[in-house]
Amino acid sequence: MVQQTDLREGEVAIDPPPANDAGLVFIGRIRTPWTTRLETPRQGRHDGPICRLEIFEPFVPAIKGVEFYENLEVIYWLHQSRRDLVLQSPKKDGKTRGTFSLRSPVRPNPIGTSVVKLVGVEGNTILVRGLDCLDGTPLIDVKPDRCEFSPLAAQRAAEAE
Repeated sequence: MVQQTDLREGEVAIDPPPANDAGLVFIGRIRTPWTTRLETPRQGRHDGPICRLEIFEPFVPAIKGVEFYENLEVIYWLHQSRRDLVLQSPKKDGKTRGTFSLRSPVRPNPIGTSVVKLVGVEGNTILVRGLDCLDGTPLIDVKPDRCEFSPLAAQRAAEAE
């Protein structure tokens, strides 16, 4: 596993400017089978293990209606990622690319996104497949996949009310 101070050939780290609080609120925690970055898949798969989006109070009522969608976009905080690389060597071959051209978890603001397959809802928990993050990852937001937000999906939601 890459440590905070390890650099691969060609990588460049910076001293990031001080953070300005964006007022981010974690709405829950993600429960996955992975406890180390080495175990975690590089990309989630819709046939992968069921993972749990545990929603905190007072956000639990916001779950209402997610069952109308097959796919959801999950936005999360990659709390164990380093934040200082501007050039990265993702294949460990000395060839570098800019951080903004990669889906690497190493980012100035380590925000991860995954489009996941909805499995079901149990109380304050949304069950999904397709995540690629560590157990205990802070959850920022859940929303319908933008490809699924269509008049048909809206019509189904209205009919169910």
